[in-house]
Amino acid sequence: MKIKEQMEKDVAVLTISGNMMGGPETSELHEKIKSLMSDGVTKVVVDLGKVKWMNSSGLGVLMASWGSLRKEGGNLKLANISEKINSLLMITQLMQFFETYQSVDRALASFNE
Repeated sequence: MKIKEQMEKDVAVLTISGNMMGGPETSELHEKIKSLMSDGVTKVVVDLGKVKWMNSSGLGVLMASWGSLRKEGGNLKLANISEKINSLLMITQLMQFFETYQSVDRALASFNE
């Protein structure tokens, strides 16, 4: 799993590629978000367009990251989620926590609404 970071004004866009299947790689995402928060960034879009699969560990990291940001008054939004990951979020009933968007641009725009 790889994480690419890009800043769009005050929003961090994290593009994930590979699988989110637990282990040290997956927890890197939460560490990256904690690092952003220590720099004062509390708005994050996670682009999952290049994630092939995610298990419960991957979901756990997304939830932990979402929770950390919410505590600081921020938010984590998901973009470009695949049909598989969408189904996983529906089955686990985690869809109620995440705002999902078809593109990074739409997710970015939603922070200004």
